[in-house]
Amino acid sequence: MSPTPGTGEAGGLFAALRNTATTLVATARTRVELAGNELEIERLRLVRALIFGIAALFCFGVGALLLIGLVLVLHWESRVFVLSSFGIGFLVSGALLYLGMKRANGRRQAFAATIAELEEDLRQLRAATGHAKSPD
Repeated sequence: MSPTPGTGEAGGLFAALRNTATTLVATARTRVELAGNELEIERLRLVRALIFGIAALFCFGVGALLLIGLVLVLHWESRVFVLSSFGIGFLVSGALLYLGMKRANGRRQAFAATIAELEEDLRQLRAATGHAKSPD
């Protein structure tokens, strides 16, 4: 009996290719789901931080205005000095807070887990195909 087309070696090769493609698609789907989960977590974290930040800024702003008004009423005869002192203080504080914000936001990489998983997938693919990087 002769082998039927699509079986034997050719069938084995196509089955292996089909299995490899299925594995790659499943891996890609998992990575996309992971990226979506991380994106949702980052969005929720950002919204929460914005809500708390805006509320804190409002409270600090009202408190600062009331404090300036109180000091101004108590020291009415030196009002120019009081207002300029508070102005300089707020400008310096704003600059320091801005620098702190820039430093805090520069430390975290978005999608770190997704990138790590994709790098591991790439390393495993290279090792499986014999294209692993040679140590220099």
